[in-house]
Amino acid sequence: MSEHEREQVLAVLDSPRFADKSPGQAWATLLDEGVYLCSQATMYRLLRQRGQSGERRVQAVHPAKKKPELEADGPNQVWSWDITKLKGPVRGVYYLLYVIIDIFSRKVIWWEIWPTETGTLAREFIEHAIEANGGIAPGAIHADRGTSMTSNTVSGLLALLGIDQSHSRPRVSNDNPYSEAQFKTLKYCPAFPGPFGSIEDANVFCDQFFRYYNNEHRHSGIGMHTPASVHDGSAAEIHARRAATLNAAFLAHPERFHGRRPCPPPLPSRVWINKPPTTQEVDPSPQTTQVA
Repeated sequence: MSEHEREQVLAVLDSPRFADKSPGQAWATLLDEGVYLCSQATMYRLLRQRGQSGERRVQAVHPAKKKPELEADGPNQVWSWDITKLKGPVRGVYYLLYVIIDIFSRKVIWWEIWPTETGTLAREFIEHAIEANGGIAPGAIHADRGTSMTSNTVSGLLALLGIDQSHSRPRVSNDNPYSEAQFKTLKYCPAFPGPFGSIEDANVFCDQFFRYYNNEHRHSGIGMHTPASVHDGSAAEIHARRAATLNAAFLAHPERFHGRRPCPPPLPSRVWINKPPTTQEVDPSPQTTQVA
């Protein structure tokens, strides 16, 4: 083909009529109109030489999902919730454990087990959590993008209550670290049975576990205090007693501490989901976003 013929073919392929169509579509359409410029292979070759052999159709562009950035410097500011599967007595049978947690105190505010996941159950679950928390609602609730989390029933409830709704980005596993870490603590508990014989068995175990978790488990992310004590504020008094006990031990035997006065682990002052890079404050707790 002459240079003029090549430019003619490229002009036709780049015209508004065929700009978003494959060479095969353009070739067939022109042929139906009694026009033959060249073979399909030649069209592809000419486009390839111009660096235009990729996708020619206009592609849908989806804006990137906003990275959730939530901050709490006290209880009842940000709650996180999620659903995990518990194995049932036979293959393919699962029970769904709903858990909502305060990200500052790490307290499990409420939990329920159901054989299914629906927006209606999720709405009622959140209502029960607020009721169990003395009627106190958080400023924001974070969750992933499960069908119940993004349902209109849940969105309507949160809008009615004036609670900000936050969601993890699609296919980003670390946007909900508090709930994920709490589920890991549950399932790696030495007493965790694995499969449950019935939904009643699962309820009995979870009732015992979450009572222990809230009231006895010393949590590394909150200065080795219990979630319940941080949530109700009594952790400050406990921290002071710990400091007094350590100080007395130091005064009795300073040589055992190599001259360094011991201090109890500090209480957290602020926690984040995806800490903004501009935040200068250093959280005294080393595990505020990677919790056990």
